[in-house]
Amino acid sequence: MFDESLRLTVLGSATPYARPGNACSGLLVEGGGVRVWVDAGSGTLAELQRYVALGDVDAVWISHLHADHSADLLTAFYALLYADLDARLPVPLFGPAGTADRLAAFLTNGPDRSPVERAFAVEELYDGHVVRIGGLTLRSGAVTHGPPAFALRVEDGAGRSLAYSGDCEPCPSLDELARGCDLFVCEADGGTPGHHSAEQAGRTAARAGAGSLVVTHVGSGLRPEEAVARAATEFPREVAHADPGRRFEVTRRSRTPGRTTTSPTSSR
Repeated sequence: MFDESLRLTVLGSATPYARPGNACSGLLVEGGGVRVWVDAGSGTLAELQRYVALGDVDAVWISHLHADHSADLLTAFYALLYADLDARLPVPLFGPAGTADRLAAFLTNGPDRSPVERAFAVEELYDGHVVRIGGLTLRSGAVTHGPPAFALRVEDGAGRSLAYSGDCEPCPSLDELARGCDLFVCEADGGTPGHHSAEQAGRTAARAGAGSLVVTHVGSGLRPEEAVARAATEFPREVAHADPGRRFEVTRRSRTPGRTTTSPTSSR
């Protein structure tokens, strides 16, 4: 058993490939009696197991099918079906259209299609998709990235909320999905098409009226502390970086535009 607080743990934030001590994009969201693995970038499966056994994950949510956000689904498939895990199968998997076929195309090694659906109950995301997992509500919104991509909002029964951009450039749909969230996790991979810069992450958080901002997926040309400083020039509240292993307790915050709140409560 675990408590009912809403908590986010950073499994990794590296881009575009895993680095020593930092896996690619991945988060663990815990609350409402359940655990959700959000994005499964390279290296995140190993980091996930620092906090929860794969067999105890209640659902998986994938923002888009680039490898640095989804590659560890492949090894998770083998772990769920062919290892010594005590897992409730199939595990609900929410991802963009074509997720099951993309996995099967890689995993199939003979004339018979790989049994992806034995491991994962795949449900394809669409703009406005809503699902309830235990005491958490997961809302997905289509965002602008290039390939089909989604952002996520998670709400619990106590009114706490967090939002996650996935990979995308600034767009009205992300502003709306993140509107008034207590904690906003936004990528800052650079100002190229399909991505936010650190400054743009700050502006998106400000437009949404978020309670606090965590920048993640910071491009290799920028140090995390620089990304935080740049985002903070556009966002009047506290900004943190998604250090691998950092945990954030999501609490209700004042979201009145222009008011400063306390720093996101976090631990290592």
